Amino acid sequence: MTTSFSEDETIAAIAWLTRQRLDVFVSAALVDPVQTKAGRTYRPIDLARLALLCDLTEQFDLTEDALGIVISLIDALHAARRNLHRVAEALEDEPPDVRQRVGARLLLDTDKR
Repeated sequence: MTTSFSEDETIAAIAWLTRQRLDVFVSAALVDPVQTKAGRTYRPIDLARLALLCDLTEQFDLTEDALGIVISLIDALHAARRNLHRVAEALEDEPPDVRQRVGARLLLDTDKR
């Protein structure tokens, strides 16, 4: 079961979110709502992203361009974490000697810094 929120529900759920601000975030492609016959709907992940965008706007007075850069960096960080998690899962399936060599190599690379 997928939970989705209407624009009104989304605006009511997030402090500092106004319809105007929501329209700016959508127009700037900072959030990507699902388009339905009833209009735009938002997933729980969209609400979390919108809350973050509002916090960044209010707390740090970031402009639309700066928000785009920051959210892009956050997205890249999340992608890197997902990829690292996949590598760790793949290593779990390898023999102990392979895991030890990779671990030793990672420690060597850390010591060089």
